[in-house]
Amino acid sequence: MNGATVEFRDSIPGADDYFALFESSGWNQEYGLTAEELAAAIGRSWHMVSAYDQNQLIGTGRIVSDGVFHALIVDVIVSPGYRHHGLGSAIMQRLLERCRACRIRDVQLFCARDTAPFYSRLGFVARPTNAPGMDFRPA
Repeated sequence: MNGATVEFRDSIPGADDYFALFESSGWNQEYGLTAEELAAAIGRSWHMVSAYDQNQLIGTGRIVSDGVFHALIVDVIVSPGYRHHGLGSAIMQRLLERCRACRIRDVQLFCARDTAPFYSRLGFVARPTNAPGMDFRPA
């Protein structure tokens, strides 16, 4: 991973560090979240993996879950300079291991556009168009 020594932590990163990483994803152009709103969101995560290179946040992924039956993996982000070197896979492996360890029966994924091939390689399968699941976007 760029010759870096990556440290993984099962912890929530600092609000400013997370905001900067989230901004690097481009997602905030649509959502318009503040650093405080993002801090509140990640603070309510069931589990979060954060990756660091010399104490710089370079990747995250988090799980929203009831801790028993359902889990939803969201916000898997890798800093642009660290993409395509296995960091996203390493984060996902740690998130999925947490689900396995807690015997979560239903793991779902909310992923960015055009990333399905990446997640398919990790064992995720696209839901059929006639399967349950819909998205609500308030006006």
